[in-house]
This record gives sequence, C-alpha cells and structure tokens, in this order.
Amino acid sequence: MGELHYTYYESPIGLLQIGGTNQYIGELSFVDNKDQFTHGEPGITEIMHQCTEQLIEYFHGKRRHFDLPVHQDGTDFQVRVWNKLMDIEYGKTISYLDLAKKLGDPKVIRAAATTNGKNKIALIVPCHRVIGSDRSLTGYSGGMWRKKWLLQHEFKIAHGVQTLF
Repeated sequence: MGELHYTYYESPIGLLQIGGTNQYIGELSFVDNKDQFTHGEPGITEIMHQCTEQLIEYFHGKRRHFDLPVHQDGTDFQVRVWNKLMDIEYGKTISYLDLAKKLGDPKVIRAAATTNGKNKIALIVPCHRVIGSDRSLTGYSGGMWRKKWLLQHEFKIAHGVQTLF
C-alpha cells in the first residue's frame, strides 16, 4: 500500500515508533532497544504529525478517541478483529470471549486472541483493552506493565478511578 515513513515520540511509557504514509498510519509500536528501529523513508507526513499531536493529547488525558486513518495488511478476519477493537470504548475493557462473540462466533476466541496480538497499531487500535475472562491482565506485546499503565490511565481519566488492577 505504500512505503512507510517513520518518526518517533517519547511517551510517558517509552519510545513509540510511528510509521505512516500520506494516507494513513500503518504502525505504532513501542521500541525497547535500538535493534527495533525501522529505517524506512525519511520525512514526516501530515498524518504522522497529527498522530504525534493526538498521542500528546491522549497521554495528557485530553483525548479519548484517535481520529486518524489506519491501515494494516491482514486477512478479512484479521481486519474484522482490528475494526472491532476500535469499537471498545475508552476506559472500558472486554474479554477475549466477548471479542469473539462480537465477531459472531464464540469458537473463534483463540483466533481473535492471536489476531489481537498481531496488531501493529498500538493505542489507536486499542488491543490493550482486551483482558482475560477472569478480569486478569493477559499478554501485551508492549509489555504487561504498559498494559496495566494504559488501562489505569484510561480508567482514571474516564471514571476518576485510581487503580483498576
């Protein structure tokens, strides 16, 4: 769909790599070591600039919804899962079983969980809002401590709740 340009944003929970084109954001991921840097086309597109601005607003508690075009290559099922993730409200969580049911079939729970883990656009496609059926925190490619931080940040802003987990 086009070569991604890359830039970086130093968030309160670590360095974020932003990959985008003139049309969409295609990647938003945490970078924990220099081996993870992607060297794409130089330059920051207008959409990447908007993404950085919206991230700043999100981390300052002033933004609850990202208003950016996104694109990830995937199967029809994967795209459906990622679209469903974007329906999860700020300050709320759902279980992997809930996610599967929203896709129309509780039996796809494992496939939905696997696809959730393959999400390349953190925060904007809020895979961190999916938790275990027993309300436990489960896997997050950005690290469990980040998932906990993000959920507590959102709950605090949305509900005035200091601790969730």
